Amino acid sequence: MSSSSIAPDRSTQSAGPPQLTLDDVRNQAAREVARRAIDNSRAVGGVRMAVLFALAKADDQDFLRRVAEELRKEYVPKQEYVFALATTGTPLRPNRTNTLIICGSPDRYVHSAILLASAKFTGRITTTLNEGHLWFASIRRIDSSGPSPTIRSTDEAALWDALVKSSRPPMDALDPPPGSMSSAARLAFARTKLQRLSPRAAFAELRAGGDGADGVGVNAPTFLVDIRAFPHGRIQGSLMVDRNSLEWCFDPQSEERFAIADRYDLRIILFDEDGRASSLAAVALQEIGLLNATDIVGGFNAWVEEGLPADITGLELDLDGDEIALAGEGELRSEPSIINILD
Repeated sequence: MSSSSIAPDRSTQSAGPPQLTLDDVRNQAAREVARRAIDNSRAVGGVRMAVLFALAKADDQDFLRRVAEELRKEYVPKQEYVFALATTGTPLRPNRTNTLIICGSPDRYVHSAILLASAKFTGRITTTLNEGHLWFASIRRIDSSGPSPTIRSTDEAALWDALVKSSRPPMDALDPPPGSMSSAARLAFARTKLQRLSPRAAFAELRAGGDGADGVGVNAPTFLVDIRAFPHGRIQGSLMVDRNSLEWCFDPQSEERFAIADRYDLRIILFDEDGRASSLAAVALQEIGLLNATDIVGGFNAWVEEGLPADITGLELDLDGDEIALAGEGELRSEPSIINILD
């Protein structure tokens, strides 16, 4: 038998495992990371999402791009998704930054997440690249370690917040958001905290001089305060205080307070045009400790309808010392006594 007859046939030899290229290895690693992200994802409103961290590499962007492409193969077109992938640890790239990728479908989720994440990483983003379904950002030191194994890091919590909010469906413009309160409901709620005064009751308190005599008013300095921005008609003797400055003017702890605002038991009677804004303002004063604050039912309009005088004993202002005091006890007078205190 010739030696040629027993030589092995190359066509029947086992070829063995193919040699893997570096590109093959990188793709395999990307598939494993993508699978880990998929396994750790959760659905929010029908949208799959996850935040995943990987150790920093010299080729961060290329590696995370491969992971993003694997996710796209998995989900498009059958599933909406938005993921945040980031490297963490000591950066190995020349610019000494970590990389964040936000990817998803449809693109509007990515766009919304970009806006939210950009705000959360203000001052830390050095460069960005937007490809529609894929957004890259170079960020100074991304931290994946929380204070304990069960508590997310600040960066991870920020990314989760961005993803969740980006996937919320647009609200119907006519549906009030959860927890919101209409202006009418807010006003009604504020008034449950007040013992409001009719115009005549307020007038009686002001004439009593704030000494609580005969059970009228409280035993404390009493002031009538006009918070209207553009008053039509005035009550002489009232303090005109800009609504935007009201709390600062009467807060005993404020450096901008009036000289009279050195105690918490002041009786401050507010009025506006119709008694709505004044109720909200009175509650604001109560919330800073001025528990005797209240307002006039119906405001200036009701005062006029009651036929009450537009000039009552008011307050005199010492312009030099910014000092305000009662001018008398129940007198009516004709000379102007409006005190304008506006910004």
